[in-house]
Amino acid sequence: MPRSRPSVAPSRASAKARPFWLDKTLEDMTEQEWESLCDGCARCCLIKLEDEDTGKILHTDIGCKLLDGETCRCKDYPRRSTRVPDCVTLTPEAVRALTWLPPTCAYRLVAEGKDLFDWHPLKTGDSGSVHRAGVSVKGRVHCSEKELPVARWHERIKRWPNMTPKGRRP
Repeated sequence: MPRSRPSVAPSRASAKARPFWLDKTLEDMTEQEWESLCDGCARCCLIKLEDEDTGKILHTDIGCKLLDGETCRCKDYPRRSTRVPDCVTLTPEAVRALTWLPPTCAYRLVAEGKDLFDWHPLKTGDSGSVHRAGVSVKGRVHCSEKELPVARWHERIKRWPNMTPKGRRP
């Protein structure tokens, strides 16, 4: 006599929960969720220049005076806006308006309804994955803004801060 399958519905606990960034808008995130979206690449902490004729944003490999180029972290994150008056505090509105956020930026990806890259620390559980993937500025910061006269910043314009590394797609 053939056996019938048991009619057991999978429990909610066993069903794999979707990551918060796929189900929440930037506005709906908790402070902890919001902060965890930052992958620590520090690309947004590089000095950017604006072409006066075209308005185009040009990226450099010059770090903000508070950026630690090896750890890719701000040396004074809690007081960054006081110490660097033009430091941009990301908000959902700012994320949608800023055209210079790198294409790898999790805030930008979530605002565009996209998933995070596989190397993102929220997916790997490892804060070092962004460095191993070659996405962070680690080892690529030429100098601090304090070390190079403003008149020479144009000499350090680079394309890589606004590019997705080859083979790295979400």
